Amino acid sequence: MIDRFTESEVEEAALHWFSELGYAYAYDPELLQDGETPERDERTVFLEARLCSALARLNPRLPSLAIEDAFRKLTRVSAPSLVTANRLLHRMVVDGVAVEYSRANGNIAGAQVKVIDFDNPDANDWLAVNQLTVIDGEHHRRPDIVAYVNGLPLAVIELKNPADVKADWLSAHRQLPTYKAEIPSLLAYDEALIASDGTTARIGTLTAGREWFMPWKTIEGDDVAPASGLELEVLIKGVFEKRRVLNLIQHFVVFEDPGDGTLSKKMAGYHQFHAVNAALADTLRASGHEGDLPLAAEERAAWDGSRKPGDKRIGVVWHTQGSGKSLTMAFYAGRVMHAPEMGNPTVVVITDRNDLDDQLFGTFARCTELLGEPPVQAADRADLRRLLTREAGGVVFTTVQKFFPEQKGDTHPVL
Repeated sequence: MIDRFTESEVEEAALHWFSELGYAYAYDPELLQDGETPERDERTVFLEARLCSALARLNPRLPSLAIEDAFRKLTRVSAPSLVTANRLLHRMVVDGVAVEYSRANGNIAGAQVKVIDFDNPDANDWLAVNQLTVIDGEHHRRPDIVAYVNGLPLAVIELKNPADVKADWLSAHRQLPTYKAEIPSLLAYDEALIASDGTTARIGTLTAGREWFMPWKTIEGDDVAPASGLELEVLIKGVFEKRRVLNLIQHFVVFEDPGDGTLSKKMAGYHQFHAVNAALADTLRASGHEGDLPLAAEERAAWDGSRKPGDKRIGVVWHTQGSGKSLTMAFYAGRVMHAPEMGNPTVVVITDRNDLDDQLFGTFARCTELLGEPPVQAADRADLRRLLTREAGGVVFTTVQKFFPEQKGDTHPVL
């Protein structure tokens, strides 16, 4: 019975679920210098041998000096704040590490050193470590579970005893600000933070307030898990399945930058993640393409016989109030723009009100890294026509009224 679980049993259950997903397991005391399989010391949060091995394996054509340079940049980040360091490391993980090296002829070449193979999940090194001891400055902390990919600690899970009436997921959550303040060397790499008492579980990001730590309510995306189940099991299996978590990190994390130096890191919720992947799948189908996406059965239904490849008909995403629709649109735009099958499309965002146009434009403008380029906003009808006279690429915002004719007899040119 869950009411008899102890904290250690919750931890064991979580590690078992990671194991079912194909993660290896390690108990941190065995990884320390005097352990049975030493890989780190208490002041080093990354696993050097695993990271070096992954960089060399994923970049076989690059010389060792380039690999060593990438390793240094990944492990010696200098930034004015924890969230700034986290942003820099996130971009390195997703985009690769920019390096330069000398060719045999003496010329200087540039390259992006791949940190994670997002296309082939099993090409990466997956590890769940419990009771990770971290010493940072004078502080000594021990998070319950840390999920590693290629030697980098990309998720931290804090657990509390569900049998203790005074300890709930909020008790676990209250530990996270302490980690951010006292062991920033670990949190600099973090993509997701999880707080749970075994039954209730919530996932958030480095900058998320308590109210933005949300449940993950589905595993495969087919349907919402029953309320009688264990939220922690659903969250681990729903988020950390290898292909899903890589898709989440690569395409569904954004650092919103309003321009005043205040960064806000946001990650898609389960409804945004599955809605956008379903919409992208149907976009590819309607455009006559196929794609390899982490889709649930419900999402794969977009490929049934009732919808023909290349029919130019996609569909509708139905939003509810407060579901984060603006960010969902930005995630979808980013996915479409970066899908190689789409050949660098132009995305036109059309609304029927100026205030909504401004609101959505503001969201997209703060998500430029997600899109790859800043969006533009049409000032008037003539400006809209000018902005749309492009071969490909870009995000253009307009109200539908700007498609009206300038005068009698005028027609908007065919796009």
